[in-house]
Amino acid sequence: MGKKIKVLVLDDSLVSRELLSRGISTDNEIEVVAKAVDPFDARDKILKYEPDVMTCDVEMPRMNGIEFIKRLLPQYEIPVIVVSGISESVFDAMDAGAVDFVLKPDMQSPKSVEAFVKELIGKIKAASKAHVINSEDLKGMKYKNTDELDHKKIIAIGASTGGTEAITVLLKQLPPKMPGILIVQHIPPQFSKMFAERLNQQTDFHVKEAQSGDYIEPGKILVAPGDKHMVVKRVGERYRVEVNSGDKVNGHCPSVDVLFESVSKECKDNAIGVILTGMGYDGAKGLLSMRRKGARTLGQDEESCVVYGMPKVAYEVGAVEKQAPLNRIPELLCGLLK
Repeated sequence: MGKKIKVLVLDDSLVSRELLSRGISTDNEIEVVAKAVDPFDARDKILKYEPDVMTCDVEMPRMNGIEFIKRLLPQYEIPVIVVSGISESVFDAMDAGAVDFVLKPDMQSPKSVEAFVKELIGKIKAASKAHVINSEDLKGMKYKNTDELDHKKIIAIGASTGGTEAITVLLKQLPPKMPGILIVQHIPPQFSKMFAERLNQQTDFHVKEAQSGDYIEPGKILVAPGDKHMVVKRVGERYRVEVNSGDKVNGHCPSVDVLFESVSKECKDNAIGVILTGMGYDGAKGLLSMRRKGARTLGQDEESCVVYGMPKVAYEVGAVEKQAPLNRIPELLCGLLK
């Protein structure tokens, strides 16, 4: 048995603290070394116990979780998992440097609590190997040269842990005159529409949560709903998407592989696939199918990934044509569209 993952639980609610601590302690690879009632208490316990991972509530007295993460990470590079209700503030926490987030359960439902604990344990294990990244370090120059970009192509992007921030950074660097973009981000269903609306506000694109029948068009981005697979269908000279409920693929619905396989089949060499930061191996097989059908493919490099899982597997199976830091992907993407 190796060294246990040391976790600090920060939550101002006694009930939540105890639920979290007892739940994650059931896993024999995790040890809750301390519990904190507010950010000031947490700071002292970080110095004393040197945790490997911290779980952090967002709404707290004296200082909220987002402000704490912003102040904490420049001094202590601890992977932080945000535990939150349904609120856009989780994306602010990701911007601040948290590596992942999990939705608080319905305390009245034992099934909801059980699913929450299981998900949190998985995210703690991933976070213990995560690379804490300052989002400022990811940013590059906005790519302005839009001459002769091929608007007939389709761009398909897949991401998981760390992906909401990576996708935001990537899209902010792209010119508005891009071909249609499809995104599968592993995200709870309560947050996918919120994520799409946030991208719509923060980027030059028209971004929406995908619905069956939506056409893929230049300047438009479709984000897969958090509980449905998204596939591409060719209709004459155009393409549209369908979203369907289905079994999890590689542990996920939506699955990056499901999107990439459909792009491979319907678009062949008329597409570009991009695989970004994330835990696991979803997307590797589909990206390889795309490359074999003549599509161009890009992968995020280890240094700029929060978790170098999905891009690593895709690279190792030969699915990634070129691997690069996140801030270079916009330039490469536009180069492939010339």
